Amino acid sequence: MDNGQFVIKVILVLAFAAFAVFLMLPGRGVRHAAIRRLVMVGLLAVTVIAVVFPSVVTEVAHFVGLGRGTDLLLYGLIVVFIGNSLLVQRRYRNTERQITELARQIAILQARAPASVGTSADREAEHPVDTPGSQRPIP
Repeated sequence: MDNGQFVIKVILVLAFAAFAVFLMLPGRGVRHAAIRRLVMVGLLAVTVIAVVFPSVVTEVAHFVGLGRGTDLLLYGLIVVFIGNSLLVQRRYRNTERQITELARQIAILQARAPASVGTSADREAEHPVDTPGSQRPIP
């Protein structure tokens, strides 16, 4: 293992471990929304610092064992992209689950109870008895 890049490797592994822990926690709640907002504000602050002071990015890259600041930005972009993809996938699964539950509830509400189907006279009115010469629709 190259000791020069040990720091960035530890940082990347910790970032992915944090994503794994974050995904295992229950997703609904004020705490998750607050964490997401804090991370977003932190990323925006880092972006502003990187734009205003590009030499700082290079210095940080040298500190963590990378040669260029662009490499550090690329690693950061990959971490953010993977984290965002995992969160979107989690949100998509939750949305699918909610849609399934709503469809079940609608199906239950729209189902007719056997007693409300009607009397035998109503059923005969809906489906007349076959008489000679009448055509019965093919089911």
